[in-house]
Amino acid sequence: MARIAVIGAGMGAMAAAARLAVAGHRVTVYERTETYGGAVRRFERDGFRFDTGPGLLTLPAVYRDLFIKTGREPLEDRVELVQVDPSARHVFADGTEVSLPNASRAGVVAALDEALGAGAGERWGDFLVRAREAWDRTRRPLLEEPLWPNWQVLADKEPYPGTTYKRLLGRRRVVKLFEIGRRELRDPRLAQLLDGYALAYGVDPGTAPASAAVLPYMEHAFGTWYVRGGIRELADAVYERCRERRVEFVFGAEVTRVLEKDGRAAGVELSTGTVAEADFVVGQGPWRLRDLTGRQVYGAEAVEPEPEDRYPGRVVVCLALRGAREPGAVHRTVVHAADDEGDLDLFRHGMLPDLPTTVVDRPDDPALRPDGEHESVVLTATVPSATEYDWAAPGAADAFADRMAAAAERAVPGLRERVLWREVRTPLDTERETGAGGGAVPPPALAAPEGVLHPANSTALPGLFAVGGWSHPGGGLPHAGMSGALVAGLIVEGPEFRGSQ
Repeated sequence: MARIAVIGAGMGAMAAAARLAVAGHRVTVYERTETYGGAVRRFERDGFRFDTGPGLLTLPAVYRDLFIKTGREPLEDRVELVQVDPSARHVFADGTEVSLPNASRAGVVAALDEALGAGAGERWGDFLVRAREAWDRTRRPLLEEPLWPNWQVLADKEPYPGTTYKRLLGRRRVVKLFEIGRRELRDPRLAQLLDGYALAYGVDPGTAPASAAVLPYMEHAFGTWYVRGGIRELADAVYERCRERRVEFVFGAEVTRVLEKDGRAAGVELSTGTVAEADFVVGQGPWRLRDLTGRQVYGAEAVEPEPEDRYPGRVVVCLALRGAREPGAVHRTVVHAADDEGDLDLFRHGMLPDLPTTVVDRPDDPALRPDGEHESVVLTATVPSATEYDWAAPGAADAFADRMAAAAERAVPGLRERVLWREVRTPLDTERETGAGGGAVPPPALAAPEGVLHPANSTALPGLFAVGGWSHPGGGLPHAGMSGALVAGLIVEGPEFRGSQ
């Protein structure tokens, strides 16, 4: 039985802790804040409850596997999963609206044809076929296996088929996701639909590789799910599973140093000066591991970690509304920006669009509201991190929240007149709660030249491992669970571990 110190109680860290504990190890989690879940948080006031992190779950199989492997118990015995249908309603600047059925390619094709005109659905359906090829080529190395030692092969070739276009003089170049929308989908609304999937993951559609097509494919193929009571209920369930497996949690415990002995990780030191010896240490993010060890723990052969704050963050607006949710209201509406160049300027120049692409979540869940005469609504938009934009400037957060509310009113008429109060959360809140530089949100791994690859879960310091969104396979709720499985496998089975079969 090994002693294992886990730094932080994010979803990936807890997934690793539960798996390691069930393997017979003694696991202690040190969390600098007073709660668990990382970015999966809840805000409560006056009988209203809001998810301030992810609002929906994709690839629930990741957490189903966690609960089966750590207790032979279905996830559904702990939380109620509800398949959201339609998966989302999309509202475009020209007034066009389309609701896309959940996990139904034929239904999506028919809906797009009806809303956008004959042929639109077929073009989107053909795109999804190509996206599936990219998914099939990258699923295991990007999500289910430790990062290959020869990781460069994942960056040498674009897995999305047919991704070179001719330039003048016959030269060829690799196409970006942005160009797929314009050249292959041939409808500005379909292009915005595709861009919106990238934006939701904090990925710039203007520079993202074509392989980012796997992001809409995941939702279309595996569906989107809501956890009754809010996604925070999933964090509660994972935490309770850890406790049942005798994982010890120490809250308000900031780790300031990873101890080394005989050339390997040997424990952690807390801000109080307390030392906790361990045989293995699991930390979060290459930059924080560098700070805790005093050196770069990734060698020249590993993926060079990008600064966290180069990625965008999110503004979340929690709205307490008077008046009941109208019958037939959809769970999620994506209100696309009036000008898609405005969303791209977010990445190019750190500028805030006047009417940003805004996700409106309206769960039909009595647990989130004080009574049937009120409604709990969450607005989310991708924005520059706190390094790129001064979110602490007087009025900055409220002014942008006003823009988001104006955008959301295109989906919910009369929204602003119904507001009792609101809570605005910016990347500064994310930075405080998760420690991410600038409150940035990590993107998922994407293969291809100029793709996104995160540092491996193992490091150059024996006994030290990395888990969570800033390590392989990157950001996103399912990816966090996958990183926990990979770290547990590497510790239990050793460097020969190649992922679950």
